[in-house]
Amino acid sequence: LPGCELTASTKSYTFQVDEEDDSDHILALSVVCLSDGAKDECNVVEVVGRNHENQEIAVPVANLKLSCQPLLSLDNFKLQPPVTFRLAAGSGPVHLTGWHRIMHREDDSFGDDEDLSEEDEEELPSIMPAKK
Repeated sequence: LPGCELTASTKSYTFQVDEEDDSDHILALSVVCLSDGAKDECNVVEVVGRNHENQEIAVPVANLKLSCQPLLSLDNFKLQPPVTFRLAAGSGPVHLTGWHRIMHREDDSFGDDEDLSEEDEEELPSIMPAKK
C-alpha cells in the first residue's frame, strides 16, 4: 500500500494477499489526507475487516474536512489483510498511505522443547508468603 485514493467514483480499495501464501502480512496505515480538488465537507474513511468470529465489521478511522482537519496521522495503525478502505461519507479525494511488511515463517523445528535436557531447564524459586 504505497498509496491509494478514494473518490466519489472509487469509494473503496481492498488490500488482500494470496490465500496460498503462508507468510505473515502486516499492513500499516500511516497518513490519511485530503487531496487537491477536495470540497469543504466531511469525508469519513472507514476500515472494513473481519473480527475473530469472521463477521464483517466497519470502523471509522478518519473524519477529514478541508477547513479544519485536512490530514490525519495514524502512526502506523496496523491491520491484518484482507482489509477494505471505504469512503463512507464525502466525495474526496482522500489519499491513504502506509506500508506492507511480509514476514516469512521460518522452520518451526527449532522451537521443539524435546531437545532440552534437564540440565538446561531452570527451576524457578518458590514464592514465599509476605511477612505481616
